[in-house]
Amino acid sequence: MFKLKKSLGQNFLNDKNIINKILSVENLKNQNIMEIGPGSGNLTKFIVQKEINNLIAVEKDVRFSEKLKKDYIGNKKIYIVNKDILKMNLNKINFKDIIVFGNLPYNISTQILVNFINLNEWPPFYKKIIFMFQKEVADRILAKSKTKQYGRLTILTKYRLEVIKSFSVSKNCFFPIPAIDSKIVVFKPKKDSKYKIKNMKNLEFITNIFFNNKRKMINKPFAKLFKNYIFVAKKLNIDLSLRPSDLSIDQYYKLTQYYEKN
Repeated sequence: MFKLKKSLGQNFLNDKNIINKILSVENLKNQNIMEIGPGSGNLTKFIVQKEINNLIAVEKDVRFSEKLKKDYIGNKKIYIVNKDILKMNLNKINFKDIIVFGNLPYNISTQILVNFINLNEWPPFYKKIIFMFQKEVADRILAKSKTKQYGRLTILTKYRLEVIKSFSVSKNCFFPIPAIDSKIVVFKPKKDSKYKIKNMKNLEFITNIFFNNKRKMINKPFAKLFKNYIFVAKKLNIDLSLRPSDLSIDQYYKLTQYYEKN
């Protein structure tokens, strides 16, 4: 067994009951699959048994990618890619209707999710995402407005993705055992939205300005975004004495729409 690297967040899932629970989320027969960070292949070997069409396994650690290439040598359905998922151009994935699995390194999990949200082409190449997050990150994704966990990640995710399932995973299901519990979150892309945001970077920009000072009133972020900010707030029916977490998700989408038009 290779020495595991903390810098790559290498905590491998080794509980067969949880693995089976994850794989039962979707019927994998005749499906195209992508797995992010397969590591030693604990989940991979169960995926392969499901009579899949193709599997793209993206592994940054060259030691594990070479091991997987040896394990599946001669299997033409399996493509082992030795790359950092954050440096991959996801707009150039050739397969369609992919189911994406990922036991994500905790330190970059939000960046990975945002990259899957920010694709140029929409609907995207994937039809479902099944990601394992640190519990705290998952709670931020699932949060409601006016709660402590609510913020940028909630707003960005829910514009393009629908959460269809989530369940907790104990830290004892991993080797080595991490300090915190995890959560599986299952997403599917929304085909359309009642709000038409042309560029997701604008939603990122606006939420960043607001949540940089999440305990302060929103009059200053408004003043940064609009010269005639009092007029804009009245037009959008937003009270400038509120704090960022008081605004609903829909209000952030309306605000971004207005920003793009003006």
